[in-house]
Amino acid sequence: MGMAATLKVGPEERVRIRVKVNGVWYEREVEPRKLLVHFLREDLGLTSVHVGCDTGHCGACTVIMNGVSVKSCQVLAVQADGAEILTLEGLAKDGKLHPIQEAFWEKHALQCGYCTPGFIMETYWLLSENPPNPTEEEIRRGGLSGNLCRCTGYQNIIEAVKLAVQRLRELKTMQ
Repeated sequence: MGMAATLKVGPEERVRIRVKVNGVWYEREVEPRKLLVHFLREDLGLTSVHVGCDTGHCGACTVIMNGVSVKSCQVLAVQADGAEILTLEGLAKDGKLHPIQEAFWEKHALQCGYCTPGFIMETYWLLSENPPNPTEEEIRRGGLSGNLCRCTGYQNIIEAVKLAVQRLRELKTMQ
C-alpha cells in the first residue's frame, strides 16, 4: 500500500492516489472515505464493479488487487494507492472474451447478471491460485462461497467454472 493510506487527513481534504487498473495507471484526488468500489465506478467509469450489499457479503464488487481477490466495498480508495487492480473490463483481450467469460456465457451462468462480474472475477482468482483441476467441492466451498446469486441456483455457475477449467487447461497444453 502507498503512503496515502497512512496519512492523517480531515474529511474535507482530498488525497492523491495512483493505481494501475486493467494495465493503465491513473492518478486522481479522492476523499479519504471514498470506497474503492465507488472510485472504480464513478471516477474511472468501470461499471462492471457492482455495488451490492455494501457489507462484503454478496461479492458483486469483487476485483483482483495485487493478485488477491478483494471486495472493493470493503477497501478505501486510498488503501489502493500504488496497487494493481483487475476488473472484468480488463479480462477481454483484443475484442475476444476471456475463456472464463465465454464459459459463463455458454453455460448460461446468469439470469439478471448483477452478480456475474463478481463471480467471474472470483473464478479468475480461484483458477489462478489453485490447482489446475479443482473439484466441485473446491469450487463451491473454497472459491465461490463468498459470492451470492439470488437468481440462478448456482448449478450453471459451477458448470461454467468447470468449463473454464477445461478451456484454460486446453490453452496451456496448446502453448
